[in-house]
Amino acid sequence: MLTTALTATGATAQEVAPVELPPITLESALRDTRDIRDTPVAASVLEGEALEQRQADTYEELIGDIPGVVIEGGPRGISQEPNIRGFQDEQVVLRFDGGRLNFNQAHRGRFFFDPDIVQRVEVVRGGGSTLFGSGALGGVISVETRDPSDLLRPGQTTGARVRLGYASNGDIFSGSTTVYGDWGNLDALAFIGTRQFGSDLDDGNGRDIRNSELDATNGLFKLGFEPAEDQRFEFTWSHYRDDGTTPPNANAASSEDDVDRDAEISTARLSWDFNPEGSNLVDLSVLLYGNTLRIEEDRTRDGRADVTDYDTYGLEITNRSSFDWGIPVALVYGAEIYRDDQNGTRNGTDRLQLPDATAETTGVFAEASFGVSDQLDLIAGLRFDSYSRDVDDPTLADVDEDFLSPRVGFSYRPNDRWQIFGNVAQAYRAPTLTELYNDGVHFTSPGFPIGGGITFSGVNQFVPNPNLEEEESIQYELGFRFEDTGVRTSGDTLRFSANAYYAEVDNFIESRVEFIDFSTLVFGPGGGVVGGTTTQRNVDARLWGVEAELDYDAGLWFAGVGLSIPRGETVGGDRLGSIPQERITGTLGWRPNQTWTVGARATYAASVDDGSGGNEPADSYALLDLFATLTPTRGAWDGTALRVGVDNLFDEQYTIFPNGLSQPGRSFKVSLTQTFCPFVTHRPSLRRHHWPRCAHVQAGHTLSA
Repeated sequence: MLTTALTATGATAQEVAPVELPPITLESALRDTRDIRDTPVAASVLEGEALEQRQADTYEELIGDIPGVVIEGGPRGISQEPNIRGFQDEQVVLRFDGGRLNFNQAHRGRFFFDPDIVQRVEVVRGGGSTLFGSGALGGVISVETRDPSDLLRPGQTTGARVRLGYASNGDIFSGSTTVYGDWGNLDALAFIGTRQFGSDLDDGNGRDIRNSELDATNGLFKLGFEPAEDQRFEFTWSHYRDDGTTPPNANAASSEDDVDRDAEISTARLSWDFNPEGSNLVDLSVLLYGNTLRIEEDRTRDGRADVTDYDTYGLEITNRSSFDWGIPVALVYGAEIYRDDQNGTRNGTDRLQLPDATAETTGVFAEASFGVSDQLDLIAGLRFDSYSRDVDDPTLADVDEDFLSPRVGFSYRPNDRWQIFGNVAQAYRAPTLTELYNDGVHFTSPGFPIGGGITFSGVNQFVPNPNLEEEESIQYELGFRFEDTGVRTSGDTLRFSANAYYAEVDNFIESRVEFIDFSTLVFGPGGGVVGGTTTQRNVDARLWGVEAELDYDAGLWFAGVGLSIPRGETVGGDRLGSIPQERITGTLGWRPNQTWTVGARATYAASVDDGSGGNEPADSYALLDLFATLTPTRGAWDGTALRVGVDNLFDEQYTIFPNGLSQPGRSFKVSLTQTFCPFVTHRPSLRRHHWPRCAHVQAGHTLSA
């Protein structure tokens, strides 16, 4: 949904002037800085105050209402994963501060950063393999953490930010401290944040969501160095940890097999940007990154100890050039290589559910934008990837394949207010190590006699499938955007966009759970025994839908609406179990004076009657959230932000399909942020994202199209 939360100027309601919304740009999600009205993609940008206003404890609360996007996995933040248009989990590329975060294994989640450190989230919906390779069938979610330039006011070199927060549902106390400075050619930021639960979450019926009490701590450090006006080096290190008791399948209800979980994830990023003044051919970015993950799970019933290790290392080189071939051309091109290593043990020995395996991918890419006329741009891109999957098991086959990902598109601007865009893109996703090689027991249940001398064992067994093909899709998209000012009153802004998409997917990888699989029937002296199986299989599928957004800001008041209508089925006509609910969201807000913003967010999601893919059907639901922000700008309270809100005001009992576990009920939230910014003059930085201001006065906004 496209909303704004900008602090207007003026002492009374009559003096609140219409707000000039900043232009929408895409940056990390397209490997370049582009005005969204010149790009042929459906995308959203959420940043600043619009993020803080949500007082989010999970990523579902932070970005789960963006059109086309669902953060599924249930109420526990440790199990949440992205879904874009029905492409889920590894079918969406997830990037944190530029580096890929590829881990996804058996309901253990993908978001390992505290929401409070996030400055900006970019979402590109639709096939993005031309720029990002394997996994970008559904699109790209790029999460950027704060820089000192996001927090400092003009003329300041140092500052600090302290935040305290509380949410009544779960008795969640959160706190963070950030210190930062910019001394011209050197800048640094240090962040430490924690979220501590006092109790389990309650659902809308007032029942405990058992073992949802999970504490988390996140530390982050950034150091930037600019040896010259045209160069910047930056190092980022983050360490995240969560612990608590949870089901081994954290998006399911608690059971006797619950585990004591302790997860630690470290990430490191080292980047170099080189942009010599006056050069149209060199605008170079180099990124070296690494992620190390360890999850330890000790089963409370018998002490069985599982350890999951998953490491990712990567190198990306991207350059941007512009030149004239009779028409202006803007080119983005480069190469990347990354490697994933996984290892799992159970009680100190190799674990069949997570065999030792390695995945390597090497890719080269290029995408060009041709300015055919002042109104028309044509876009063409191509990427080549070579990937391998190697497993330390002589009974399982290794995989070596390559893939081409082309894309063509257009952007037509008949005038300054309108854009019409479209593209055709081919995308792919290589099977993950988990999908190819999972083995061993998936889950157990009480057995029982079936009849005829046959007994159900109650054991569901993973069946490896090293013959899985990569998913291939060809996707079509057509849309338009409209933006104008002075529509109703002088200085107001109206933005509206809509797009339709259609994707044909060959070899869509679907998880198939057979509770009783008679192909496993074995006869012995005492009769027959049959069990269950879980395996991955390839099916052909079609996904299509419509998305629309509207945003209006008149200064005194603002409103936004977002619509998502996703569809998807196998070629045989069965509904895909990953397709989210139809959903409409709306925001209405009022700024009575320069210091107050108050508003409401509403969500309606339609029911899903067909519980395909082994999922339970889902009822429709309607939610209402309230929020208010007080940001004094004068006197002793300058630098203070008080935020209050109520999530799920009417205590609705609901689930987010395809997950069957209830979401949290009503929660009262409050947070207090104090920013300290001593005034010391400094030289401005050459960083691209240089918006020097204190957090409490920065313009936060959700920008989408």
